Amino acid sequence: MKPYSVFIIDDDEAMRHAMLLLLRGEGFRARAFVSATDFLENLPVEKSACIITDIRMPQTSGVELVERLKALRGPAWPIIAVTGHGDVSLAVQLMKAGVVDFIEKPFDPNRILEAVRSCINQMSGAEAERNMKDATCARLATLTPRERQVFDALIEGKSNKMIALDLEISPRTVEIFRAKLMQKMQAHSLPELVRMGMRAASGPIG
Repeated sequence: MKPYSVFIIDDDEAMRHAMLLLLRGEGFRARAFVSATDFLENLPVEKSACIITDIRMPQTSGVELVERLKALRGPAWPIIAVTGHGDVSLAVQLMKAGVVDFIEKPFDPNRILEAVRSCINQMSGAEAERNMKDATCARLATLTPRERQVFDALIEGKSNKMIALDLEISPRTVEIFRAKLMQKMQAHSLPELVRMGMRAASGPIG
């Protein structure tokens, strides 16, 4: 069983059934909903999931659903839009709203599988980055105030001599702090330490 769920939202029963069979046959955890309203009222708890939604549905349209989901979950739930009435303006509108793929009916089953696998890869990459950022922030929290000062200075590109002048300590003392913080951060080189600093300073991921 694949690690991420795929949620299908389509008011066409035959289409829902066909996509469930297709995805489950490929080992995906797939679940179907009869409408956008049904999905939103029974919103799954998964942190990351791939969404396949029809665009033209009664009550709440697929476009409205895309906008709602982007506000609720952002890139953690990549969305594939499916429609039997595709046009250029609709595709552009959906892409601007945050859809990662746009597929017209009728479609080749391999096209759906390719799109879902792309979503899964996107989620896997985002999750790996989130995990690395969490680990980096946890390590940063173990630094003493002075070690954090040296860390911040190193990230800014300052040399040991410049850091020593700024902090009014000896270059040898800077070297000691640098060695300690490199060990605590589990960084094997200065470039790796810089990447950690950039990762910790970045905004939310997925």
